[in-house]
Amino acid sequence: MGSEINRRDALKRAMAIGLLAVPATSLLSACASSDGGDSTKKPSSQGTKSADNPLGVNKGTALEAFVFKGGFGDDYIKSAEADYNAKYGITIKHTGTQAIGPKLQPRFASSTPPDFMDNSGADSLDTAALAKTGKLQDLTPLLDAPTIDDPSKKVRDVLIAGTVEQGQFGTKEMYAFNYAFTVYGTFYSNKLFKEKGWTYPQTFSDMLALCKKIKAAGIAPFTYPGKYPYYVHFDLLHQIGKVGGKEALNAIDNLDDGAFKTDAVKEVVTYYEELAGQGYFLQGSEGMTHIQMQTAWTQGRAAMVADGSWVENEAAPTMPKDFDLAVGSLIGSGPGDKLPFGALYAAAGEPFIVAKDGKNPTGGMELLRIMLSKKQTTNFTNAIKSLTCVQGAADGMTLTPGLTSANAALKAAGSNVLNSRLQDWYKKLNNETLGNLTLDLLSGKIKAAEWMDKAQKASDDTKKDSSVPKFKHL
Repeated sequence: MGSEINRRDALKRAMAIGLLAVPATSLLSACASSDGGDSTKKPSSQGTKSADNPLGVNKGTALEAFVFKGGFGDDYIKSAEADYNAKYGITIKHTGTQAIGPKLQPRFASSTPPDFMDNSGADSLDTAALAKTGKLQDLTPLLDAPTIDDPSKKVRDVLIAGTVEQGQFGTKEMYAFNYAFTVYGTFYSNKLFKEKGWTYPQTFSDMLALCKKIKAAGIAPFTYPGKYPYYVHFDLLHQIGKVGGKEALNAIDNLDDGAFKTDAVKEVVTYYEELAGQGYFLQGSEGMTHIQMQTAWTQGRAAMVADGSWVENEAAPTMPKDFDLAVGSLIGSGPGDKLPFGALYAAAGEPFIVAKDGKNPTGGMELLRIMLSKKQTTNFTNAIKSLTCVQGAADGMTLTPGLTSANAALKAAGSNVLNSRLQDWYKKLNNETLGNLTLDLLSGKIKAAEWMDKAQKASDDTKKDSSVPKFKHL
């Protein structure tokens, strides 16, 4: 989250423990007095471009990297850094941390940011706000640079569809490079399901029937991380897209009037109300972190969790070797849904950013180019059990059960892939405001109608707030 919620902690993977996300408003105010200025200025670190150095890295120039040390760890970055160090004659200053926001917000405000950052986790910086205030390097030069393995191809030509768009914020410029390709959904133990004779369902009604059987077997059907309840949105928001179509999901992202008051929203949120009403969530989930949720699940106290494909790596310390991890596609109301069963939430995640005011933004982009090499993508997939954003990078590799399941689900989805941008366009709205509403829904404190009313008001309030940057699907 990997990384969570862009991967994860979303996402795409939100994973720092016990810390609040940095609000966009505070970041904007902190940055207001130190705007990046002319985006076309040539960085002082710029060197001479060549076939072997297409971005023009100035050899010997220092480079500082801050990396989110969550579910993916940071060893895979160190591997790429070693290649950079050997080529450009330096030793990158590397910091691995889960406190990206608290440590870097003051540095952005003072125009002394590190060059290269893995901006992931629950406590990440607000990328949208940084982009809007001119703090980030436009990564288009990287997209147009040749790849390391095949100089006849540009970087943009080898990326999985949607990767570039995931790093855009309402304009053609790309400010975040999402390295991992994450499949999200309902994860479960295929071994457990086979032993019990359970079949992963396709509809809400069938899931409720399965939950009754699971509960009767002495297992909670679901658990969730109440400390980070937006994990549930990995399923909930995209189930709205399955039922109501991509237009229903885009309307929510766009803060459209009445976007949370549609029939599709009502069907999905009513389903969660019924799950709560029937006691299908593990008792105590409201107080759990994502790690505690995963541990309860891998220990067999709960059958299913909403998560991202990074979970295979993140939960490895407690996951039995014969767990046989699998992911289920989005479920919905049935044949009347706008998208068929098999529709999936999948997106490039684990966002990397380069500071425009850093000492070596060119070097930051070059480090990303190195990470896209076959050597480094293979290392990442082998070590982290996650796909990367590079087309065919995992071809010919022996994949783990979870990654095999995720890869199969992605292929089965075809063009029916959904990706809400709410979590990175309006982080506070998704993670905190809607997250707290979802927590109240799952713990039975509110009903679906109240969730919808308050979600719509929160969306409207965000829309009216002039201090919050606004975005639209292109």
